[in-house]
Amino acid sequence: MTQQRQFIPVRIAVLTVSDTRSLAEDKSGQTLADRIVEAGHVLAGRDLVRDEKAAIRSRVLAWSKDEAIDVVITTGGTGFTGRDVTPEALEPIFEKRMDGFSEVFHRISFDKIGTSTIQSRATGGVVNATFVFVLPGSPGACRDAWDGILKPQLDYRHMPCNFVEIMPRLDEHLRRGGTTA
Repeated sequence: MTQQRQFIPVRIAVLTVSDTRSLAEDKSGQTLADRIVEAGHVLAGRDLVRDEKAAIRSRVLAWSKDEAIDVVITTGGTGFTGRDVTPEALEPIFEKRMDGFSEVFHRISFDKIGTSTIQSRATGGVVNATFVFVLPGSPGACRDAWDGILKPQLDYRHMPCNFVEIMPRLDEHLRRGGTTA
């Protein structure tokens, strides 16, 4: 007999990276925040920083060390212009990189916007035992990533496997004396 798993709310922080938006005008961050709450999770933080590597890295590192935050989702700064630096800010601090996130994101995105998906450098990884997902700055890309990947993977009831069930083990390397970012 299979028992139904109970939903476990995850504590998620949303960081918008933009030189041109304010939190009040941030449709992408708001899209994520709304979906997080609608799914039954906790919006544990929300902020906006400029497209500057140090600011992006600092905010994500602080959240990754906060025991009240399980997941960080960034939106913005994944393109190819000179100010798009979110992957450069965060990939160097990934303890583990999640190549499959980018691949699945691009597959979903391709079905909606075709080859334009190659203009995004969406990525994901783990920093200080915290999942970090780096999304493009458009509301559509945020919807696609949340609906198609993050919502099911952040739901403990999702089978055959999900991120929630492995969260308690993300810091095994730290308990064995490994280093942290």
